[in-house]
Amino acid sequence: MKQGTSIQRGANDPGLINQGRRQILLGSAGAMAAVSLLGFAPLAKAEEPKTLPDYAAWKERNALIVHSTNTMETRRDAIGQGVVTPSDRLFVRNNLPTPPESIVADRDAWEVRIEGVKNPKTMTIGELKDIGVTTTASVLQCSGNGRAFFPHGAGGTQWSVGAAGCVMWTGVPLKDVVAALGGMADGMEYITSTGGEELPDGLDPKQVTVERSVPTRALENALLAWEMNDEPLPLTHGGPLRMVVPGFYGVNNVKYVKQVAFTENQTDVKIQASSYRIRDVGEKGSPDQPSMWEMNVKSWVTSPLETGTSGRNMIYGVALGGTVPLDKVEVSIDGGKSWKAARFLGPDLGPFAWRPFVMATDLSPGEYRIVSKATDVEGNSQPEGRIDNERGYGHNGWSDHGVTVAVS
Repeated sequence: MKQGTSIQRGANDPGLINQGRRQILLGSAGAMAAVSLLGFAPLAKAEEPKTLPDYAAWKERNALIVHSTNTMETRRDAIGQGVVTPSDRLFVRNNLPTPPESIVADRDAWEVRIEGVKNPKTMTIGELKDIGVTTTASVLQCSGNGRAFFPHGAGGTQWSVGAAGCVMWTGVPLKDVVAALGGMADGMEYITSTGGEELPDGLDPKQVTVERSVPTRALENALLAWEMNDEPLPLTHGGPLRMVVPGFYGVNNVKYVKQVAFTENQTDVKIQASSYRIRDVGEKGSPDQPSMWEMNVKSWVTSPLETGTSGRNMIYGVALGGTVPLDKVEVSIDGGKSWKAARFLGPDLGPFAWRPFVMATDLSPGEYRIVSKATDVEGNSQPEGRIDNERGYGHNGWSDHGVTVAVS
């Protein structure tokens, strides 16, 4: 399969994907019954509930599109112009049922096993806090953000642009933990994180366990996080402890992390071995295909969305560079025929954070196709189109992400 800017930096490394609870379970015996039991079935638009499930009841309901009990998208008009996404507006994507509230009753007592180091050890959050602490701003984005724009009807949650947000993560740098345990063992190529969810009965653990491997190059920036946006990490988003890999797609940021192992090979569980793999439409996933690791450069408009008033208009949006800092964002009001530079809003919180942007323009009555195009400091720029792939992953084409606005 031809690779382009839509899947970049590390996309040719063989790795694994998280296909999502519903897709994972469908591949195992007896899974059809579990789909209903676990609430994986998507909700029709007309069936979107007025209230949120208990584990996410604290979220701002009007800011979310509820696709299923475990997939909730931030509405495009609720993204706002701030650098940090409010926790109650952040999208939700869970692969397994949320663990009980009891696991966050005594947060500092939560244990995580560290393997593949010179001195393997099980450590509590309380002990991790004695090693060090850092705060990193990083975009959390589902691999399938933008899936709704694929014409072949890629299976999975039909995210448009709202399966992404910029979060302040606080925790201990993973490299400091490794140093405290004598360093990484020889020959290790991957960081393999395992989630602590209770697995449904009757299913093969390899089919449903949330366990992801990323290359050890991620060690420089990875952290074990216990806070999100200056608050204890919510159960909804992986509390009391979550692996955070800045610049990597959300599936690699394993929730309820119970083990971090440095390994010679990638894990062979399904979410890694065949899910979250880039392949041609109609092909099955396999370990030799590119994995959803580093994110690509991307942007989209957040306002206006459908209508506007003639005269002076402010066009807002957000842009991210994945693991590379942004250089610029350009906006077009004629579907990409001509471009004008936008300016960034707010502080630069580092290469892994997104940058809100704005462009002022005068609009006469009529219809406008408004699109944005981001470019990073290495010269990687959003392509016009998309790279069609079976699961609808990594879409950053500027054309599909635009909006058509009627100005009166």
